Amino acid sequence: MGSLHKSAASLGFYGDDLDPDEITAVLGRKPNVGVRKGGRWLTSKGAEKIAHTGSWRLVADQCDPADLDGQINSLFDRMTDHLPAWHSFVGRYRGRVFCGLFLASSNEGLTLRSETLVRIGERGLLLDFDIYGQELPE
Repeated sequence: MGSLHKSAASLGFYGDDLDPDEITAVLGRKPNVGVRKGGRWLTSKGAEKIAHTGSWRLVADQCDPADLDGQINSLFDRMTDHLPAWHSFVGRYRGRVFCGLFLASSNEGLTLRSETLVRIGERGLLLDFDIYGQELPE
């Protein structure tokens, strides 16, 4: 099995009554996107969107070659390790770690360290994977 071509990762909370400033104040890190329901935000390509629900999203740099383990840990670094704070948000909002996996061939893989999985699990976050197959030439 070959190494995964490219990876993306983000940490997010989502909910209709979400206040992004509260999450920032408690977790200690400013998001890439923090918006209340009905508020306006810009996509990474500069398009303006209206938020259908509130969100607080912190995005790691994409890695080529993939380093999902490093990306996930970079999201948690410099934030509080106070688990009751995390559990408070997970109890009120949908909290997840998003992982985008980009394949260049049909058989690639990656490994996550147990310490990384513990950091996700002890905070009560979901772990979501989107896997993108190799793009076919036009």
